[in-house]
Amino acid sequence: MKIYNTMTKKKEEFVPLQEGKLTMYVCGPTVYDFIHIGNARPMIVFDTFRRYMEYKGYDVNYVSNFTDVDDKIIKKAIEEGTTAEVISQRYIEECKKDMEGMNVMPATTHPLATQEIDGMIQMIQTLIDKGYAYDADGTVYFRTRKFEEYGKLSKKNIDDLEAGHRNIKVAGEESKEDPLDFVLWKPKKEGEPAWSAPWSEGRPGWHIECSVMSKKYLGDEIDIHAGGEDLVFPHHENEIAQSEAANGVPFAKYWMHNAFLNIDGTKMSKSLGNFFTVRDISQKYDLQVLRFFMLSAHYRSPLNFSADLMEAAKNGLERIVTAGEKIRGIMSNGAEGAMADEEQQLLKDAQAYVTKFESAMEDDCNTANAISAVFEYVKYTNSKLNEGSTKDFATKLYEILEKLCNVLGVILEKEAIVVGDEEYIEEMIAKRAQAKKDRDFALADSIRDELAAKGIVLKDTREGTKWSRS
Repeated sequence: MKIYNTMTKKKEEFVPLQEGKLTMYVCGPTVYDFIHIGNARPMIVFDTFRRYMEYKGYDVNYVSNFTDVDDKIIKKAIEEGTTAEVISQRYIEECKKDMEGMNVMPATTHPLATQEIDGMIQMIQTLIDKGYAYDADGTVYFRTRKFEEYGKLSKKNIDDLEAGHRNIKVAGEESKEDPLDFVLWKPKKEGEPAWSAPWSEGRPGWHIECSVMSKKYLGDEIDIHAGGEDLVFPHHENEIAQSEAANGVPFAKYWMHNAFLNIDGTKMSKSLGNFFTVRDISQKYDLQVLRFFMLSAHYRSPLNFSADLMEAAKNGLERIVTAGEKIRGIMSNGAEGAMADEEQQLLKDAQAYVTKFESAMEDDCNTANAISAVFEYVKYTNSKLNEGSTKDFATKLYEILEKLCNVLGVILEKEAIVVGDEEYIEEMIAKRAQAKKDRDFALADSIRDELAAKGIVLKDTREGTKWSRS
């Protein structure tokens, strides 16, 4: 397995710290609103990488945090007249719903920054004791220059950083020893959540959070740290500095970063009106389509989001799902008995597509080429299966397709609502009716779409909403 290591800027053979085990930390979202499709890309990409490593037999310890204390969360809480905890818990639950829709597996651990404050205080104190950090009137800063390898991930030269630093001091930063020093702990402001620490009542800086959560759940040194390329500097650079200074060992052996997502060739931004949340996309598409779209390009390539490309992803996904339906039909209605010699040979020949799929994934998780291998396999099954094929042959072909799709996180067969679920359907229809009364049409549409995905068709009449099975 070769992966591109941002640290060395080249593909390297993956050799785990411990044979058969993989420790992986992926920076998660700051939960102050619904996640956007830019957040979705690392979730989907690294979930697929994890799935492939598990397919290879690795015991994967996969940690992805939720940043649940942050300026944006506090700002939203003040706007709504509530607490940061209420805001963060609300959007953690909404994020988990979107992750489920995208078929992103729950992490082994989803730590919350606010539950790891004690560990952050301990690491900051260790850095102070070692001379890497200092208390300046209740704010604790990291001495960036003291960490001699600063800039090794981003390849930034510290002297160039200083030359480019603005001479105008940011309010509250007068006590810094050096303009490049970054915050580990900051005193509270009025109305902000705060915790008691030796230096002041306050809260941690953003960078220290991930260092501490990675250390607690994965160890001082980990196999892979991953996230979006926007995190390389300063977030991941600062994580390396504080973790290696505190722990005395290399932080991560490999660094993986996905490229940006653009909208119709332009950077996504609220001011441009081209900003989409995952929830927005779910109003028009099954989130399986979004997942398939995200995997249609190599994770290190910039990805352009557009209606045309989403339609292409939808059609491509349907080709695979339809092939699965055809195979299942022959599994149910095909010929009884053992496979003929010809079928056994065809089954052996089919392994070539598995090899092609695995070769793509082994080459730095090239999901675009892996999907091409699946398409070729689908074409193969369509040409070799017919009504005279044995059930056994169809079953073996289906097992291969399902195995490959599981790695990609593609669901071949949606769970259908069965007879006996009428009470659930009626409950959802009632929720939809209330949503329409409340003029929450987005919710009403999402309920309709959720039922449609499970094979339930709604029809609004003068007498109320009627439903039937598709």
